[in-house]
Amino acid sequence: METASVQKETTIEDATVTAGECQSATEAEQVNLEPGMVCAGRRICVVADDREGGAGALEALRGIKGIDVEVRRLPIGDYEVDGRLVVERKTLTDLVASIQDARLFRQSAALAGVWSGSSRRPLVILEGTARDLAGNRMRREAIQGALITLTLIYGIPLLRSAAPDETARLMIYAARQMRAVARGGLTRSGTRPQGKRARQLRILQGLPRVGPERAARLLERFGTVERIMTATESQLKEVEGVGRRTADAIRWAVSDPEAAYEAAEL
Repeated sequence: METASVQKETTIEDATVTAGECQSATEAEQVNLEPGMVCAGRRICVVADDREGGAGALEALRGIKGIDVEVRRLPIGDYEVDGRLVVERKTLTDLVASIQDARLFRQSAALAGVWSGSSRRPLVILEGTARDLAGNRMRREAIQGALITLTLIYGIPLLRSAAPDETARLMIYAARQMRAVARGGLTRSGTRPQGKRARQLRILQGLPRVGPERAARLLERFGTVERIMTATESQLKEVEGVGRRTADAIRWAVSDPEAAYEAAEL
């Protein structure tokens, strides 16, 4: 155990020394980095590294409606999602192995370089549960130290998932939220919309299944928030992009008795 600890400390030190070199190599590589797939409309495109062929997350992505998947060799990361995210997927057992052989720190430096001159953001998804580390001899402090380096020193966000299907969903959730932010769908904390129309749109986006585009269409069709709230399901469905599920969700949110509303949320 003491030997493993010494090796861990040496690895971190060496990785820190060479981080600048990794950063420079990454920036040079980015010049020739192929542009990511960006799908038209509401579809989301995912490029998966061909070395992820046996990963459950890749199969889970293929099963999600509205997702297009392409498999090819990626210079950095395991997945590129919607041309916005570069994702490194790690199981807990792979995390331990990558700490021992210093691969984690080289990968971290490369991922951190994704930000340089690019709109893409890096993300690490750590997949698995504590049971996956049963019998592992690496000290908990060593793992925590590596994660501190990854997140606080290199500044790379980290998300946890319990299984491959959750990993796939996390990637898509993250991409959709980033897309919404890029379109102005989320209001920054502490700011208030200016003008009556902006306030109306903000109110409408509080309804289930209503984003900025649907909110704008609803307001254009009905003219006021009050008319939208009192519209029937059939009237709501006359709006482009509003189907039965969305119309039902709006009617449920604005007309159910309070007791039934609370029960439905449980």
